[in-house]
Amino acid sequence: MKVGLATPLPAYTIDPAFMGRKAEELGFDSLWYAEHPATPVESNSPFPSTGGEIPWTYSHFDEPYIALARASAVTSKLLLGTGITLVPQRNPLILAKEVASLDFHSGGRFLFGIGTGWLREEVEIFGGDFPKRWTQTREALDVMKALWSNDEADFDGKYFKFPKVRSFPKPAQKPWPPIIIGGMAPKVIERIVAHADGWLPNRISFEELKDKRAELNERATAAGRDPKKIEISIFGQAPERNLIERYIEAGADRVVVRPTHVETEAEMGKQLDDIAKAVF
Repeated sequence: MKVGLATPLPAYTIDPAFMGRKAEELGFDSLWYAEHPATPVESNSPFPSTGGEIPWTYSHFDEPYIALARASAVTSKLLLGTGITLVPQRNPLILAKEVASLDFHSGGRFLFGIGTGWLREEVEIFGGDFPKRWTQTREALDVMKALWSNDEADFDGKYFKFPKVRSFPKPAQKPWPPIIIGGMAPKVIERIVAHADGWLPNRISFEELKDKRAELNERATAAGRDPKKIEISIFGQAPERNLIERYIEAGADRVVVRPTHVETEAEMGKQLDDIAKAVF
């Protein structure tokens, strides 16, 4: 049973190196960091599923690639995931370098969780095309795949254009780290089969998961892909063994649980000990 660990907000109060070392010691298979690099003070975008304003904690994410690099340096088996990277808010040439470097130095342990973002004002601050953010993300993925797969790569798209460039190192995982699409968009399964290697939903019932797993298997088979190689990881769940088992039975391959925020490493260590006893 694969159980991962999500980092609670504020995400920078506990050293990621401590989180990584402790997670590996206790038997968690993965550690996940999310991002919101700069949230607007004022926004008309409703927070998902609540209709309310943006929680203040959304300004307290850590930088996921720096955090995961710290965790990588003190672990040897723990997988390192972004849950998620906001692709429309990043330049894909720089992001490709960050992903490749983290995967290379960690010995092929990176899980590239991605999303397109729900916070329109933030996406636009970073130059993203909010109404077409999936189209922009798909093109960014094509850019990154070209950079990861070729010694020289050029690109001529709607959002990104550049002449032949070289970008090293290449990822340790070939042809690239697993691309895991987050969210519950209507076309998410179709997009996973066409462009990715996994799914990372966080608000889904057991019944919905069973249906989506069946749809994913059917679409993957029709596209000539092995459904068993496309993982579903349920993100940000309560650390309850019964909940985890029900998600696994419904078709998930991994469940990522969330501790609560505490101020000290001693408090976090005790909480993670208790979570491990509860879920393993």
